[in-house]
Amino acid sequence: MNIQHFFQWLSTLNPWLEIVVIVGLFVGVVGLILFFVEIAPRKGTLYTVIRLVACVVGPALVLIFLGSWYEAAAVAAVLGLLFFFLDKRAKDGAGSMFQLVGFLTPALGLLAVGLVVPTIQTTVQAFMNSRGTEFVGLDNFAWIFTQPQNVRVIVNTILWVLIAPVFSTIAGLAYAYFIDKIRGEKYYKIFVFMPMAISFVGASIIWRFMYTQRPSGQEQIGFLNQIVVWFGGQPYNFLADDPWNTFWLILVFIWIQTGFAMVILSAAIKGVPTEQLEAAELDGTNAWQKFRNVVVPGIRPALIVVLTTISIASLKVFDIVRTMTAGANNTSVLANEMYTQFRSFEAGRSAAFALILFVLVLPIVIYNAVQLKKQREIR
Repeated sequence: MNIQHFFQWLSTLNPWLEIVVIVGLFVGVVGLILFFVEIAPRKGTLYTVIRLVACVVGPALVLIFLGSWYEAAAVAAVLGLLFFFLDKRAKDGAGSMFQLVGFLTPALGLLAVGLVVPTIQTTVQAFMNSRGTEFVGLDNFAWIFTQPQNVRVIVNTILWVLIAPVFSTIAGLAYAYFIDKIRGEKYYKIFVFMPMAISFVGASIIWRFMYTQRPSGQEQIGFLNQIVVWFGGQPYNFLADDPWNTFWLILVFIWIQTGFAMVILSAAIKGVPTEQLEAAELDGTNAWQKFRNVVVPGIRPALIVVLTTISIASLKVFDIVRTMTAGANNTSVLANEMYTQFRSFEAGRSAAFALILFVLVLPIVIYNAVQLKKQREIR
């Protein structure tokens, strides 16, 4: 209630004064964090006195601003225990453990609130009914794997994760290798990287216009169909032709992710030792042998990162499918179906789709982490 009063009071101020108050609060919070992490754990009589004063001032401020003896007593108890610990640490050392906890706690707290707790809630919800009031066991998963339409959703997702990462990485690697150290290299890279600056929704709208079909005899506003008509063909409905429509959607994703793969792999190629390339040339290897036996092994860690990153992104793809087809004509994927079920007030089924998606993503994440650990051990 007091926080509500504070915001009501803040809304009555001049906008410039509001900025000053908000910035002041931010500075105060940062200063408080720095106080606990840097100042409070230090050794010496002065800092002992500062800790004692803080034990008194903290509860007093709570009592003044909140007007609650209970909250003031709680703050006094917490601060007392905290500063007792700090005082002991200051006498034993520099309080490094407290500094470590102080720096890690915000990140761990955000991870718990934003990842761990939702994961647990979603897992529980996946075994509940649509209202979350009754335990139904594996019924939601049985419904998913026994409905042909849902099986098609899973197959589409697998197609995405098999096709999109491979073609994006191959295209990015080929482009990065062939334009390496040529004149105007940076301009060619900008040209390919530009789609990465567009959101998935924006790219989907662009390509939806590219795929747009009008009846034969009418003016085509879709670029691709206009080309087809110029060559004497009939307009083709890219987004309605099952199962090829899924591949046309994947093409949009490849168009975006190729720039990402190109930038990462180009940097890795430039890191391949020149001595190895020169030694390969002296051994009489041709361009393909040099690429296969020297360049590819040298950029293997970057290739793994690119493949796994794009694989995770393709598993979670939602924007492209939702914007271009909304899952119609058998183009839906797990993320889109999860959202569709949630909008239909089927929270249990939606959570089941989310859990399946989590299970599919988890091995890729673990593999990536294992590979990064191996690279650190080698270094």
